[in-house]
Amino acid sequence: MDKIKILVVDDIADIREYFSMILSKEPDMDVVGLASSGVEAIQKARELKPDVILMDIQMETRTAGIDATNAIKSFNPNIRVIILTIHEEDEFLFQAYCAGVMDYIVKTDSITQILNSIRTVYANKLMLRPGVADKIIDEFTRLKTQQESLIYILNIISKLTNSEFEILKCFYEGNSYKTISETRFVSQATIKSQVNSILKKFEMKTMKDVVKLLKQMNFSEIIKGTMT
Repeated sequence: MDKIKILVVDDIADIREYFSMILSKEPDMDVVGLASSGVEAIQKARELKPDVILMDIQMETRTAGIDATNAIKSFNPNIRVIILTIHEEDEFLFQAYCAGVMDYIVKTDSITQILNSIRTVYANKLMLRPGVADKIIDEFTRLKTQQESLIYILNIISKLTNSEFEILKCFYEGNSYKTISETRFVSQATIKSQVNSILKKFEMKTMKDVVKLLKQMNFSEIIKGTMT
């Protein structure tokens, strides 16, 4: 019977040794290598061609494991990756699944759970854990809503005049009518007239409401987008 070839990746030596010890005792598993970083994981994945990688998320960077998974999947999509995490609510789990991770192991999980995850992933019979599917759906819904809001705002911004756009940026940066008037060398009455036009296009009552919306959508990124 062919053994499951496993690569263990974690930046903490004790954790690498722990997983290596428990997995090496299994008759159907063979730890073919250890790595301490995302970069080393990519290198050893190329050299050793493991069946399964146990991959820590946060190593040399906060998303090193996810970045390494993306790279590994690009040159060998058949390698199955299981993420190692500290707790189930890890903020990067969604990104990990998008990168092609098949399951995750909490480092404090029982040995039985860990072995079951490896065998199930290797056999390609994994079903999403209860709650994980809901989290993924919720995240996709949030991203879709955010994207639709961004398109809505960009559509409005495209209808602003250059002068209105500059005034909008001034309010976003926290400037008052008086300051904007002085820096742009126009009267406050002119500023108010342009503000009324901006409010009409956004269908809002105050610039505070407009600024609040823009901050929710990270207006600084929108500005960059309009300049490219």
